[in-house]
This record gives sequence, C-alpha cells and structure tokens, in this order.
Amino acid sequence: MAHDTSPADRLRSEGLRPTTWGNGPGDVYWAHDHEYDKVIVVERGSIRFGVGREGAPADLAAGDRLELPAGTRHDAVVGSDGVACLEAHLPAGHLAALRILAAGEW
Repeated sequence: MAHDTSPADRLRSEGLRPTTWGNGPGDVYWAHDHEYDKVIVVERGSIRFGVGREGAPADLAAGDRLELPAGTRHDAVVGSDGVACLEAHLPAGHLAALRILAAGEW
C-alpha cells in the first residue's frame, strides 16, 4: 500500500514523537534492553537486529518497522551502506494499544 505521508508523519499520527539517528557501516550495538517500549523505522540503509535471548535475526531496510516491548533484549549491526532511522519511545506496555491504532498502516 502506497502512503502519501512520510514515515515521521505516520509516527506522529500515532501520537509518537520520533527522533532520528544514524550510524556508519558495520557499527555495532551490543546486547541490551530498555525499560520502555520502542518503535524503530528505517529511513535509508539497513540494519540487522538480534531480538530476544536467542538473538533471532530481523533484517530491516528502508521502510521497515520494528517494535520492541520493554525488556526485550536486542543487539544490532549496521549494514554496508550505513543506516538512518526514526525512533520513538512509549511507556512500558503501551505497544499493544499502539498496534490497534496503527493496524494496516505499515
């Protein structure tokens, strides 16, 4: 489904306040977790997340979205072209309500 709005505008329409970040090729985020829910949308480039205790891979490219509930252990390695992402935080446990609002939008 094509969208006429930017990913940042779509996040804002869900009541989120996205920030931007980026990293160079091969940059690494070691395994960690957060006390808040997190939504990540890739704007350009790619990044591979290892999600959960087993580190199940999630390969993200431009336009992809990843939702991480509070306490979800994750790590990441940036792809060969670097990455630029949008990120928004929610209080722990709020992703379920957000999914209802965003159903069918991503």
